Amino acid sequence: MSDMLLSCCLLVLLLTDSGFTAPTAIPEEESSPSPETEFNLKLATDYLHQYYNLENDHLVRMKRSEPSFISKVKEMQFFFGLNSTGVLDPETLQVMQSPRCGVPDVEEYSHIQGTRWNKNVLTFRIGRYTRDLRHSVVDSLIESAFSVWARASGLTFVRTNSHNADIMVEFVTYAHGDFYPFDGPRGTLAHAFGPGMGTGGDTHFDDDERWSAGAAGYNLLVVAAHEFGHALGLRHSRNPESLMYPTYKAFRPANLLSREDVANIKALYTPLKVNRNLPLRPLMPRLMQDKCAPDMTFDAMATLGNATFFFRDKYLWIKHNAQSDIKEGPISNFMPMIETRIDAAFWIPRRSTAYLIHESTFWTVRGSVVREKPRSLSFFGFPAWVQDVDATVHIVKTRRTLFFMNDIYWR
Repeated sequence: MSDMLLSCCLLVLLLTDSGFTAPTAIPEEESSPSPETEFNLKLATDYLHQYYNLENDHLVRMKRSEPSFISKVKEMQFFFGLNSTGVLDPETLQVMQSPRCGVPDVEEYSHIQGTRWNKNVLTFRIGRYTRDLRHSVVDSLIESAFSVWARASGLTFVRTNSHNADIMVEFVTYAHGDFYPFDGPRGTLAHAFGPGMGTGGDTHFDDDERWSAGAAGYNLLVVAAHEFGHALGLRHSRNPESLMYPTYKAFRPANLLSREDVANIKALYTPLKVNRNLPLRPLMPRLMQDKCAPDMTFDAMATLGNATFFFRDKYLWIKHNAQSDIKEGPISNFMPMIETRIDAAFWIPRRSTAYLIHESTFWTVRGSVVREKPRSLSFFGFPAWVQDVDATVHIVKTRRTLFFMNDIYWR
């Protein structure tokens, strides 16, 4: 018995000297999360992705322990005045489930640019009405919402039937021609774009909500006044008393604006001192000239979901399959993080993802979100000397994408 024990000891010493070590215990995998935990995690990742720029290519795999996730939870908690623990506690989840405006809360991710209109008289048009209220009631509530800001800012709002109105007001559902589809009842109630050409100022309401002129459902006056604040250039406020607070508040017809709201709109629209010896520089880019020229060409074109996108220089035209109107304007009005021209674009249906290419970089568009930071073309396996792509096309049947440059192509 002692000889066998001695042999075993010698064998262990030989293995150790030879570079072998005893295997370490493999930690047991974490137990599967409960359905409630999975639901809360999915809710939080979607919320933080939409409103706080949580960047992750595989959101469904996000874990509560990841630093990027915890950091964004803390950012959201700070914004709403909660304890910044990074933990999905009941108070945090309650805020995330509250009906709210669809405009992101973080400035660098928002399509509200903090700019202002460069005129004091703004036109608006009500394009599509809700099914919940008579047209005359909607007209009255929308006009009242504009009056809230007119009294504080000195601006004048004039209703028009022209399709070139500064602010287009529409009641729509789900995907409706921009990068911000609605989500059905509750959740996102409405959204608006900041001052600018094209979609600038446009305000959309989710017609899957129940709109009212009183306390039932969601009060249209309250929500419209909030959204028109965005259309004038205001961002969300951390002050719960502000009309520009992100979540919906109970009906309060009187004194909609807080002191903060009044101060902010006055600061934004304080009359500018102009040196009359210098030409005025417009605050917003002009639309492309000669856009109806018969010899006009485009830099890129692609079908993204249920709409076709046309790119030329720094401008974009969108033809939605279910709508007759064509939306147009600077690319940055639709996608604030893109301020350059687009050289090529393609859409991969099975991934519900589009790729917009400029020279040696590209952006990813997934669902309603444009990835903020562009990637290098080397991600696709291109050699370093490829600094530009002339055109691309994705073939659905073969699941291959062709990239063209001069007389060369890759697949």
